[in-house]
Amino acid sequence: MEKTTDEKRQGESLIIEPNENNSKKLFIESYGCAMNFSDSEIVASILSKEGFNTTQHLEEADLVLVNTCSIRDKAEQTVRKRLEKYNAVKRINPKMKVGVLGCMAERLKSKFLEEEKIVDLVVGPDAYKDLPNLLSEVEAGRDAINVVLSKDETYGDISPVRLNTNGITALVSITRGCDNMCTFCVVPFTRGRERSRDPQSIIEEINDLATKGYKEITLLGQNVDSFLWYGGGLKKDFVNASDMQKATAVNFSKLLSLCAEAHPKMRIRFSTSNPQDMSLEVIKTMAKYDNICNHIHLPVQSGSNRILKAMNRLHTREEYFTLIDNIRSIIPDCVISQDMITGFPTETEEDHQDTLSLMEYVKYNFGYMFTYSERPGTLAERKLDDDVPESTKKRRLSEVIELQLKHSEFRTKQYLGKTVEVLVERQSKKSNLHWSGRTQQNIVAVFPKENHKIGDFVNVKVTDCTKATLIGNAIDIVQQK
Repeated sequence: MEKTTDEKRQGESLIIEPNENNSKKLFIESYGCAMNFSDSEIVASILSKEGFNTTQHLEEADLVLVNTCSIRDKAEQTVRKRLEKYNAVKRINPKMKVGVLGCMAERLKSKFLEEEKIVDLVVGPDAYKDLPNLLSEVEAGRDAINVVLSKDETYGDISPVRLNTNGITALVSITRGCDNMCTFCVVPFTRGRERSRDPQSIIEEINDLATKGYKEITLLGQNVDSFLWYGGGLKKDFVNASDMQKATAVNFSKLLSLCAEAHPKMRIRFSTSNPQDMSLEVIKTMAKYDNICNHIHLPVQSGSNRILKAMNRLHTREEYFTLIDNIRSIIPDCVISQDMITGFPTETEEDHQDTLSLMEYVKYNFGYMFTYSERPGTLAERKLDDDVPESTKKRRLSEVIELQLKHSEFRTKQYLGKTVEVLVERQSKKSNLHWSGRTQQNIVAVFPKENHKIGDFVNVKVTDCTKATLIGNAIDIVQQK
């Protein structure tokens, strides 16, 4: 549990169905947040048209790409270790080309070509459409780099392939970038300014997924609640452009409604929210539609008002409590999860106790917790001394994790004896006789396979649990959705 939402998926090699006309092989490995995995699907789609099929065998690849994360130093060190592995393979297969994608590429830019001698191309998150040109540069024997950030690019015109898919769940990107400028975070520097995708292209992508049999989608962005689209048919009877824009704007609440109404039998999730931007309107929209899942990932980072201010988190502890109270009131069975940082510069024991007391108030179902990691270029790195000893950071993190485990167990036990609806996603990791899936509240549940199959919605009576998993027996199959 000692990890962030930005690190909970590590190093998955991705593969799609081969195109028999393609002769080259692409090995693409992704680290970090869900947005990186979504971006890798965009990259695979672009390169498929350039003659590449994906492979899970590094040794046979013509092109190796690693999609990187910069949220913590540990994430970057993991990527550098992978590059060492690529280098060993490249000594055997010198024709193999290696590229670095994503946030780490954007942060380090041309330094990557100097520091990692095996890297042939460096491509930032907004430059994936330029990959064909960059590969031509590499083939001509030149280093290739494009890390230019865009104010407009959303890749809404590219139909992503689905990598290593179970054919049941999919990610749908709705925003890119972030404008919040939290002092500890590199995202605004590596992914650029916030911009929203045309809602029509979002609905079209979801329509395509529904046609292909997908049962659940996750609307994805660094900060989904700030989604805002000013396009659409303008009404002639408005006095000025400002009035027209307001009348035709689609905010996140409206987008949720559009998605839920377009496919009432498809589960809708979203991630990630920022407390300062989540509105009552969004919470009420979630309550209105049965197919919008009752789970909100709501990073708070600290329970101390002083530290929140130093982080440039534009909400207070008290405002966060009010938001939690509204969620609990309007959606009583909503699961809430968190991100938490321990050891931010100047954090005192009193600040730490404020974090623990906030956790006691909310009693999150689960969370992603980590020690503060100074990131180059951020305001915290430039203006604040990383003055909390590492031993203190780790001790505080241990206390936060211990408390979260206690709360996770408390929340999970509340489901004992209850019946939950589970979407079957895969075989259980611990038993080939059991299915694994998630409830509407994003809690993992396992149960005997019997005659059920992947993609079924199954009613499961909960008979036992761990701190994070529900265990039970199927009582029937819900009407197929």
